[in-house]
Formats: sequence, structure tokens, C-alpha cells
Amino acid sequence: MLPATSKLCAAISYRHLRNMTGLRRQAAVAISQELSRLACRSPGPSSWIHQVRRRSSLLSSRLEEKPFSEMEMSYIKQGEEALQKSLRILEDQNDWKTETVAGNGDKVLSKVLPDVGKVFRLEVVVDQPLDTVYGELVDNMEQMGDWNPNVKEVRILEKIGKDTVITHEKAAATPGNIVGPRDFVSVRCSRRRGSTCVLAGMSTTYGAMPEQEGFIRAENGPTCMVLRPLPGSPSQTRLTWLLSIDLKGWLPKTIINQVLSQTQVDFAKHLRQRLAR
Repeated sequence: MLPATSKLCAAISYRHLRNMTGLRRQAAVAISQELSRLACRSPGPSSWIHQVRRRSSLLSSRLEEKPFSEMEMSYIKQGEEALQKSLRILEDQNDWKTETVAGNGDKVLSKVLPDVGKVFRLEVVVDQPLDTVYGELVDNMEQMGDWNPNVKEVRILEKIGKDTVITHEKAAATPGNIVGPRDFVSVRCSRRRGSTCVLAGMSTTYGAMPEQEGFIRAENGPTCMVLRPLPGSPSQTRLTWLLSIDLKGWLPKTIINQVLSQTQVDFAKHLRQRLAR
């Protein structure tokens, strides 16, 4: 019975594979190659990063949803690229320097990368369970401008499958208008693997959202937020935010560094206030 069933399944699989469009066949090959590559990689120093990288493949379960256009596939791959690059940066524990430590233990670190520039890393603990924090940052993404004074607006331009979105974000003016109006067009992807959630993104181009009058189109990424339950306290969430931004324009580096590190500290404060309501 078992051999007959195996042959039947193989025949069905072959027929479906033969009827796939060229794009989906290429995607299937890409998935196979990516899984092989990830399987051969040795574990990094952090088990949660290794878990996400090991189980997050290009397009993974998306083939069963619907065929994607070539442009949609491009955005999905960009999101995956942002995720993998961000995790590689976080995986390397060397050369991080402390920028600021708040009285409640919130900490901002930074390091300079040859191919990216200066990146910032926020480490905080939020007194809310992971699902609550995840819901606010992902499901309620477009409401961020309601509670974060550093954000004027977040708008989802397009959803691609379950995990990828294209967004347009407008940054609020800084005090004294030190940094003029900036906006961003980003591709974002989200992953939930076990008890770890990763929200990653990077700048992209989107034909329906050209540069806006009165705004300088800045660039971000790779960037990501990692959410994990605090060990021994599932009602609390450890949040790590990797921030990489090129604000463009003529701005002294000292001002940029001060603005970005303060933005992360402010974000943690306003997120706590939002979740406490």
C-alpha cells in the first residue's frame, strides 16, 4: 500500500510541477537552493538568530497562495534580503559602542559598517506580552503616527502575500526643524518562528509613489525589530531594534547621530505609553 501511495503522490506532484508557470518553477528552484544553503551554515553565537535564518527561506510557503508577478517576486526577495542582512549585523557581537543608557535600562549601541555606515541598536524590555507588541507594530502599523511624535504618517501602499508590504512613511519635523521633512518608501516583511518575531525592511522604489514636493526622500535599511519573550517572564517582551538610515541632504554627522539615537529612546517611551492604554 505504501509504495503505491508514494507513486501516486509523485505522479501528482510531477503533473503540478509540469503545469507551473516558468516563474513559479524558478521560485521552486530558488527555494530548494536557499534551503540547502541555510542547512549547511553552522549555527551563529545567538540561537534565536540561527532559528530564524534556518527556517526563513525565500518565498517559503508563498507558492501555495497564488502566483506572483515578476515585480511582486522582486519585492518579496528585497524583504528577505533586508531580513538576512539585518540578522547578520545583529549576529556579530563585536565592536558595538554604547551611545546612551537610560535610567530604566533602555540602551542604544552603535557601530560603523564598511558597506552600510553607522547603525544603531536599541535594546529594551517592554512590560507587555509578545503578541500585544507584535499586534501594535504590525497589525496596527498605520496607526503609529497617532502615538509616536517622530512619525507623521505610515501608509500601506500594497500588500503582497501574507508577510510583505510596501509602505510610505513621513517623518515628523524635529524640534527647531534641525532635520527638514523626510519621507521613505520601504518594503517590509514579517516573520514569526516559534517564540521569535522579526520585522525587517529596507528602502525600495515604487512607481505609484514618486518623490513628494516638500519632502526629501531618505533611505533606510537594512533595518529590523526582533521581539522575544523575556526568559522566565512571558508577560514581558525583549525588543531589539536595528536602525540604519541615510537622511540625505547636507547634515553634520554629529547632528544625525544625536537625532537617530534619541529617536530610538523616544520610540521605546512612546510605545510603552501606547501599550499601557
